[in-house]
Amino acid sequence: MKRGWCRTGLTLVAAGVLAGSLTACVPLLLGGGAVTTALVASDRRTSGMYLEDERIEQSAAAKLRETLKEGTRASVTSFNRLALVTGEVRSEAEKAEVGRTVASVENVRNVVNEVEVVPFISSIGQRSRDTLLTSQVKASLIDAKDLQANTIKVVTEMNVVYLMGIVTPREAQRAAEIARGVNNVRKVVRVFENISEQELASYNTRQQPAPVVQDPAAK
Repeated sequence: MKRGWCRTGLTLVAAGVLAGSLTACVPLLLGGGAVTTALVASDRRTSGMYLEDERIEQSAAAKLRETLKEGTRASVTSFNRLALVTGEVRSEAEKAEVGRTVASVENVRNVVNEVEVVPFISSIGQRSRDTLLTSQVKASLIDAKDLQANTIKVVTEMNVVYLMGIVTPREAQRAAEIARGVNNVRKVVRVFENISEQELASYNTRQQPAPVVQDPAAK
């Protein structure tokens, strides 16, 4: 069966290379972390893919530092070579430019651009609230007995929660419901790769990423 990814929110974006951005004046936020045996074992990516995602995030950060305008900011989070870019810039042109930069990073297979064009960049206080929301959503996912919480990556930007991972439709729906139930979450956007229940049951062998196919009907 085909594996695809879905992205839902107030609007749907077409699959393909989309644009994003990072910040020149605020420290870059990366979606990665230290690779541990326990984390990789619970992740549905291979250990090699986990490390590749770390490399993509670091490479994207380095490239974007060279192109960012002062007073802009964003984060790059890679999962299975799908790069989610979030943050704030001042113009559509800046958004497109940084998106092209992220897409040019070696082995990035798709970029999902969720950067907002705003007149003023949000405060450090807002980013602290986003960090707290991420922690609260992760804790709620861990509390759920019918989900493997470590298979889902959580990113929060301006009270919007983005969920990434390799999941079944049931898991995607359940995770989104849990995230929406956390106080102060403005919107939940799913950036998942979908697998079937049959694929999940036989997930003993690590799989290489299939071509990205957007499911516009996913909610």
